[in-house]
This record gives sequence, structure tokens and C-alpha cells, in this order.
Amino acid sequence: MRAYASVLPHFVAEHFGDALWAAMIYFGVRALLVRMSVLQAFLISLGFCYAIECSQLYQADWVNRIRSTLLGGLILGRGFLYVDLVRYCEGAIGAYLIDRSLVQRIA
Repeated sequence: MRAYASVLPHFVAEHFGDALWAAMIYFGVRALLVRMSVLQAFLISLGFCYAIECSQLYQADWVNRIRSTLLGGLILGRGFLYVDLVRYCEGAIGAYLIDRSLVQRIA
């Protein structure tokens, strides 16, 4: 359950969390691999997000115990949803466009 969902517009509470997670992964990749191009960082971050989402199809007891913890649930998620793949695309594309515009301004 999201802590502030009741004070946000329903659309924002429903969809923006996964998009922000994908943007965070994108900027994490960019921070760790600073020499990588923005396109490569986009592809790696989107691939990572998709891999985590697809890993939710695996439902062994040991991994479900990890997912039941706060940190495990935040990192691994709890259940596969096709719509999350769309949300990850939106978040990663948004982060990519912001980053690309900043890189172009600096260059």
C-alpha cells in the first residue's frame, strides 16, 4: 500500500510509482557507468526493469519470503503485471529525454 496514495490524484497514485522506479534505475545506471551513452543506459535500465518484472513470474517459496519484506518487495516487486512494462517504458523514456537534453546543453 502506498503511504500517500490518498492525497494524490488516482491516476498519479496508480501509475507513477513504476515510472519513477524505472527513471531511478536509469539515473542509477548513468551514475555508475558515466562513460556510457544515454542510449546504452536507456537500454540497460529498461532491460533491468523488464528482467525484474519477468522474475515475478517465478513464485518459489524462498523468493516469495524475500518479496514479503519491505526491501525485497521494493526491489523485486510482488506480482507480474503487463501494464508495469508500459509504465517502465514511460519512466525510462522520460528519464532518457531529460538526460539527453541536459547532455546536449552541456556539449
